Formats: sequence, C-alpha cells, structure tokens
Amino acid sequence: MAHGDIKKVVLAYSGGLDTSIILKWLQTEYGCEVVTFTANLGQGEELEPARAKAEMLGIKEIYIDDRREEFISDFVFPMFRANALYEGVYLLGTSIARPLISKRLIEIAHETGADAIAHGATGKGNDQVRFELSAYALDPDIKVIAPWRDWTFKSRSDLIEFAEKYQIPVPHDKRGEAPFSVDANMLHSSSEGKVLEDPAEEPPAYVYQCTVSPMEAPDEATEIEIGFEKGDAVSLNGEKMSAATLFAKLNDYGRDNGIGRIDLVENRFVGMKSRGVYETPGGTILLQAHRAMESITLDRGAGHLKDELMPRYAELIYNGFWFSPEREMLQAAIDLSQQKVTGTVKLKLYKGNVIVVGRASPYSLYSEELVTFEDDQGAYDQKDAAGLIKLNALRLRTLAKRDRIK
Repeated sequence: MAHGDIKKVVLAYSGGLDTSIILKWLQTEYGCEVVTFTANLGQGEELEPARAKAEMLGIKEIYIDDRREEFISDFVFPMFRANALYEGVYLLGTSIARPLISKRLIEIAHETGADAIAHGATGKGNDQVRFELSAYALDPDIKVIAPWRDWTFKSRSDLIEFAEKYQIPVPHDKRGEAPFSVDANMLHSSSEGKVLEDPAEEPPAYVYQCTVSPMEAPDEATEIEIGFEKGDAVSLNGEKMSAATLFAKLNDYGRDNGIGRIDLVENRFVGMKSRGVYETPGGTILLQAHRAMESITLDRGAGHLKDELMPRYAELIYNGFWFSPEREMLQAAIDLSQQKVTGTVKLKLYKGNVIVVGRASPYSLYSEELVTFEDDQGAYDQKDAAGLIKLNALRLRTLAKRDRIK
C-alpha cells in the first residue's frame, strides 16, 4: 500500500519494547498519526506505564480499556460451552483473545477516523492471521500494517539501534535475546521460543509464569463447587459473581494446586510445528466441571454430536475464524445444546489434578431407578435387551457367515 494513503493508524500497543519500536517506525516510515490501544485482558501487568510511554512518544489519543468481563463472558465462555480443545490439548488461550483485540481496534479506527490498524505479530506465527482475518471480517475496507513483514530490520541489534536513535528506553534485560517469549491473559500464559525450541528438552522451571509445580502443591485436596446456568459458570462455592471475578478465583485455585500445565508441539496454521508451554489453571478446572455438568444434563445423541463438532470449532478459533459464518453456525448449535446445562459440580483439586466428586441438576437425565442393580420394579425390562442385541448383530452375523465360506 502507498504510505501516503495512511494518515492515521490504530496500533495494538503493549507498552513493551517491540510495540514501542513499531510505534516510532510507523511515525517515521509512514509520517502518520498513531493512536494506541492497550487491552486489559487480565494479563496481570500494570498498564499505566504503557500510557506514560505512549505520551513520551508523542501520542495524543491513547486508549487503555479494561476488557476482562467482555473477554470472559463474550469470548471465553462461549468457547467453553463447546469444550474446545485444539488438537485435543490446547485450551486456545491466545487464540481467543485476538478477535476481541481486533474488534476493539476496528471500533477505535471508526471512532477516530483512522485509515488503518497495526499489530506486532510476526510473519511466522498464527497471530498475524487471527488479527487480520478478524479485522477484515468486521471492516472489509480497513488497511492493515504488519511491520514485522515489512521492515528491513534483520536482528535484535537492529531494533535496539533504532530504539536508541529515537531515544526509546531499552531496559537492560531487553538488550540481549529474550530467553523465550510470553503472552498472557486471564485465560492462560503461553511461552514459546529460544530455550523451548528443542522439544526433546524439558522446560526450565523458570518458564512457568502462573502455577506452582504440582510436586510442590499442598498435600491436602482443595474442595470447591461450581454452579452453572445454561452452560456458563455463574457461582463459586454457592456465591454468585461476575464472569471475570469467578474466573479469577478459579485461576487462584488452579495456581495454588499446580493445575493447568501443558507442554505440547502444535501445528500452526501457517504450516510449521511449534513447541509451546501453556498454563491454563482456571480454564482446566472449568473444562472438567463443564463436562461433568453436561454428563447428567445432555442427551447422549446431543453430547456425542457436540464432541464430533468440537475439533472443527476449535480449529476455526485457532486459525482465526471467530467472526466467520461457520463458527457462528456451530455456536448456535452449541448454545442450543446448553439450555438445560444447569446445576452444580463438586471438585477436588490436588497436585495438578481436577477430580470430579459430585454433580447435581434440576434437569438431570440420570435415573437411579433405571441404573440400579437392585429390583428395578418394571422401570427397565432386561429381556428387551435381547431384541436390541439381536437386531444389531444381524449384519455382523451375515458378514461372518459369508466370510466363513471357503
């Protein structure tokens, strides 16, 4: 795109060294006005320093938004209704944050009359795809600037040299190569790169950001109870609370009990495999509790169909298609399945384990009268099973007779 076409850009800005360099690069390369957007998604960092640094770099329009409630209620909870796991393991903590950030970037672009948005994702990762697919779905005419794909910097030293030229403060610990990269929000913390690049090597203990080691967790189990309404967690230990408040408390329980660590090699959308270490303490608890709630409230057919749809749903989120019609179609089906997923689940948390010990619902499909080994008093006639077996065995017996012929 012609640089002269860009007069104002909204930048997804963390306040860190990389996005500060991007900010100045946009000013110098495009000669444009820059608006910064910093989202509080529960990453646990003080965000006001981002405002101070943006002001130091001459930014007049600075947005720092607390989006924690929206993040959990409108993005994380809908995803958890599906029990979404990418490649059977990953709880999609980074993936689900990107559409919310993109949505707000587009809103701010419209509010401020900006021509473009910009992000700090690299050209090797998934995030560039997630940011940009979401942006184009919300505004097909928006221009997107991805500096890591465009600039001529070849090394960390080039970036440091640029920062020093424009008097951007460079913390001492940022002058060398970072030992690994970290992305965090209320749902998870992810660590990738450098010391983690060899999948044969165990991650160093210092990689873990938000959980104690399971081996160092308390020797006694922690007991909790989660209340659900229509598939969403609404109470903890009998106390109703907002989505973000509840999730923060689940994170505390998970952190203290060493829950939610995974070390995986995943298939990126851009085509390569990457190794990551993820910590999802509260999410791991919530997933187990939600599945337990569904176990007594979902019909077998609906539950099994949900499990068949889940990998496709998870892949859509991982690949950046949150705002696609197919994800919305799947969400509608998933949400319909959750109408009676209401009740309570009791759990014990112990040294990295989430143990379901009880579940109850006013809409339970579980019937003690049907499953009892005692006299069932006509609730279930065991003789009926013979017909079921005989009919289902018909094709198997037919095949066996045919194949027995020499």
